[in-house]
Amino acid sequence: MSTHRTPRTRAAAVVAAAGALALVVGCGGSDDSATGGGKKDGKVTITMGMYGVMGFKETGLLEQYEKENPNVDIKAEVAGDEQTYYTALQTRLAGGKGLKDIQGIEIGRAKEIVDTQADKFADFSDVTGTDHFLPWKQSQITTADGKVLGLGTDIGPMAVCYRKDYFEKAGLPTDREEVAKLWQGDWKKYVEVGRTFKKDFKGDKVAYMDAASGLFNAMVYGYSEQYYNAKGDLIYDENPAVKEAWNLAADAAEAGLTAKLRQFQPGWDPGLANGTFATAVCPAWMLGHIGEKAGAANKGKWDVAKAPKGANWGGSFLGVVEQSPVQEEAKKLVAWLTAPEQQAHIFEKQGSVPSSQKALEMPEVQNVTSEYFNNAPIGQIFGAAAREIPDKQVLGRKDGTIKDTFSQGLTLIEQQGTSRDEAWKTTAERIEKAVG
Repeated sequence: MSTHRTPRTRAAAVVAAAGALALVVGCGGSDDSATGGGKKDGKVTITMGMYGVMGFKETGLLEQYEKENPNVDIKAEVAGDEQTYYTALQTRLAGGKGLKDIQGIEIGRAKEIVDTQADKFADFSDVTGTDHFLPWKQSQITTADGKVLGLGTDIGPMAVCYRKDYFEKAGLPTDREEVAKLWQGDWKKYVEVGRTFKKDFKGDKVAYMDAASGLFNAMVYGYSEQYYNAKGDLIYDENPAVKEAWNLAADAAEAGLTAKLRQFQPGWDPGLANGTFATAVCPAWMLGHIGEKAGAANKGKWDVAKAPKGANWGGSFLGVVEQSPVQEEAKKLVAWLTAPEQQAHIFEKQGSVPSSQKALEMPEVQNVTSEYFNNAPIGQIFGAAAREIPDKQVLGRKDGTIKDTFSQGLTLIEQQGTSRDEAWKTTAERIEKAVG
């Protein structure tokens, strides 16, 4: 999740109801004594450990690969929750057993894998035909000495999802291009539109945005350096980008512009179904979840507008473990699953934006629209947003943990009325304890 984690999970959130059974199978299955698949009687078995809805199984790609390669049998296990998945993956990497041949890696975990587990993953630097990715994407999974620990799946370019009917009731434009102009180039304008919305909305009480943390994440992820610098130093407490995002998110919370509903936390899904907020900062992978949870009754009421600034929230990779008995076959499968044509297929079917630069330019991506979101041209919107993401994306070992801690800190302001300074102090203390 992803993102794309979730949030972090990209698509772990798309169908969170992957359910308790998926959580149980995790990434290790029932047999922790073995690692991966193998070869027998001319047949190759490749195992995969994934989380959420990464799209390979759901869109039929694994089945297609098996048809095109009759000697290959793919066994995929999926955890519904990325946190549960990653905890199990860490345990199995440490113990050297229970691993799958192919393991999903969420973007918030990539730096930790690169820094601490590089010897456990196979090198993709010698795999041909893998030069089509956005440069910054592959750099996130590459070690200092050039070892490539996996290949990119999706990314999480930002937009703003909004309720057309609520904007109309507030006297605001409803056309997506006109809406985008309201906050073009500046997240402060997005908050100012919220103040206008709150003042002029006619009808039952509706919050302007779901949560301050969504705004905070969108702003922070628009910068090359976020919580760490390129040397790996923790810089969140001195990074002006983080302070700016914190203060603007706190402004929104203190002005009563939020529904106090953290994304993917209890209450958010009912908030979508009941229409309790008018906007949500939405990476591409979030659209499927919004459509599912808001339901058929709200189809066509939601639309998608360009975000004030480009940013990336979420995304994943596929890596192959070093001790896999079918390492070369697994690397071949990963290269195929992440090729431009397959990335375009997944975007068309479930909206996960390709990390392949070549795929982003394909008609199969550019021409995609979303029927649920009032036929919004999401291929064009998110394709353009992807090109605005800073060329360098510095990751840190505990990015996911820090992001979640900041979200909790903003919740103190929203739900408990804690001052922003006190909430920042509490957040900093929690981060220092978690990161060490």
